[in-house]
Amino acid sequence: QVQLVESGGELVQPGGSLRLSCAASGTIFRLYHMGWYRQAPGKERELVAGITETRDTNYADSAKGRFTISRDNARNTWYLQMNSLKPEDTAKYYCHAEGLTGWGDRFDSWGQGTLVTVSS
Repeated sequence: QVQLVESGGELVQPGGSLRLSCAASGTIFRLYHMGWYRQAPGKERELVAGITETRDTNYADSAKGRFTISRDNARNTWYLQMNSLKPEDTAKYYCHAEGLTGWGDRFDSWGQGTLVTVSS
């Protein structure tokens, strides 16, 4: 089993910054794709940013220019740096990963989520 644990969510004022982290544990051979999603109350979960094992990235339009996704392959960890936060960024943020375990099985795992609240 591959488990993902997010951290870094908290209350922040509009215009502020946060960095979310996601650490993957278990017998991981490869991480093909890692991403951050968010879900606001009453809304569907949406992709915020993704990064491949070759470090190609993609972002939601709402995140472009403000958020940056990065990864640390040695630690099986990835990050979401969020700047210029807006109240509409308030949501529960989930990390997601697809890859291959050490036994050759594909996995598709989600974290439990970390809450980001942007409010004055």
